[in-house]
Amino acid sequence: MKHSVKTSWKNKMTFVANVNGHNIQMDAMPEFGGEDSGPRPKELMLASIAGCSGMDVISILNKMQVKIDEFNINVEADMTEEHPKHYYKMHVIYEFKGTNLLFDKLQKAVDLSQEKYCGVSAVYKKAMEVSYEIKILN
Repeated sequence: MKHSVKTSWKNKMTFVANVNGHNIQMDAMPEFGGEDSGPRPKELMLASIAGCSGMDVISILNKMQVKIDEFNINVEADMTEEHPKHYYKMHVIYEFKGTNLLFDKLQKAVDLSQEKYCGVSAVYKKAMEVSYEIKILN
């Protein structure tokens, strides 16, 4: 299987990537020649792991017949100071809200995503430290 994304330069530091028919505009901050008209590419890496793992977790919880009211994923990453600047550590925080949520089931779903199913996480783990935690919010 092969995936392909076309990315086009628009102006200044603005690029638009067409991903599965959806346009994602990326831009730099004004101090780097951009107009801040879209997210930075590196931060999209954080969104990618959250989306990939989040879809896994929802799918697994649905199969387990676990009902949740709210689900958020926060991703924090530490970046090097030297060029090429890159993430060397990433921490994924899974936040769940719901009635009578069983931590063991949430843990199993998140572990399966992080250890078996999420391809984004698998690649990132080859390049940096990736950790995660689960929180049940009231």
